Amino acid sequence: MKAIAVERGEDKPVVIEKPRPEPDAGEALVRTLRVGVDGTDHEVIAGGHGGFPEGEDHLVLGHEAVGVVVDPNDTELEEGDIVVPTVRRPPASGTNEYFEENQPDMAPDGMYAERGIVGAHGFMSEYFTSPSDYLVRIPRSQAELGFLIEPISITEKAREHAYASRSAFDWNPSSALVLGNGSLGLLTLAMLRADDKGYEDLYCLGRRDRPDPTIDIIEKLGATYVDSRETPVEEIPGAHEDMDFIYEATGFPKHAIQSVQALAPNGVAALLGVPSDWEFEVDAGAFHREMVLHNKALVGSVNSHVKHFEAATVTFTKLPRWFLRDLVTGVHPLSEFEAAFEDDDTTIKTAIEFGTV
Repeated sequence: MKAIAVERGEDKPVVIEKPRPEPDAGEALVRTLRVGVDGTDHEVIAGGHGGFPEGEDHLVLGHEAVGVVVDPNDTELEEGDIVVPTVRRPPASGTNEYFEENQPDMAPDGMYAERGIVGAHGFMSEYFTSPSDYLVRIPRSQAELGFLIEPISITEKAREHAYASRSAFDWNPSSALVLGNGSLGLLTLAMLRADDKGYEDLYCLGRRDRPDPTIDIIEKLGATYVDSRETPVEEIPGAHEDMDFIYEATGFPKHAIQSVQALAPNGVAALLGVPSDWEFEVDAGAFHREMVLHNKALVGSVNSHVKHFEAATVTFTKLPRWFLRDLVTGVHPLSEFEAAFEDDDTTIKTAIEFGTV
């Protein structure tokens, strides 16, 4: 079968041939339909994130997948089920308490493998196998855009944890700010517009000039675009308003600190970016004081698990069709896979199609 991989010492994805996998006991064989491409894939290809499976000279890419079960292999799944795989798996050294307690998304760095990212091959292949416990059924109506379920699940978890940090008191947020106008930021903005919290005012920070398709989406969602070159995060309250909830999806280290200044009293910021080391000066006293005297919170969140994928299938139905259409700017056949990795101002979200239902 064909697969898309990055090889050791290289910085571009290539198509390779691999044997079609055979499912082990407890695993199902899945025929891949589509696999999304995101910023993590670009970081893995560039060598700035992730790592190869032990003893392998290549890594099959892709962690945002949707497929159809072709061999249930005596699992609870059925042939023809549309499924989305979760990403984390036990590390090469074996299972640990996080997997045994069914909380792999809470495992610290080094205690897991992530398919298509670190230590395990991904889903950019014509077929893949997976333990059935890590395959989430989705409605057939979501098969075409099922590769969006994984990124939606990331925000489901971040939102769950952020809201939990405010659960000790009566918290009624009305304003929210998304830092980053990439595909994850835009998905999150659309999710917040449909959120049960009923946000009145939404904002999204970016660094793009008009005309721009992401700005068009932001404004069509009824949100305000904030250009960080004109209004840095810490100045947003003066220019607009204090934020009850901030979702960081930039990986820009200063945003973690600046978010505290932009939060309203009792607000919470969820941090999802994974930055490189960067030293800069911080007024630690002001930072500490602001956190304490105004009951603010910062929550870090990474990955997601089955319950977040299940929640994502429900959230998917609440997102406007026009939004999904505008968000996905290209679905490319395997023969033209390079186009899915292009990164320019007209590209928002792409996917590679391996097959159809």
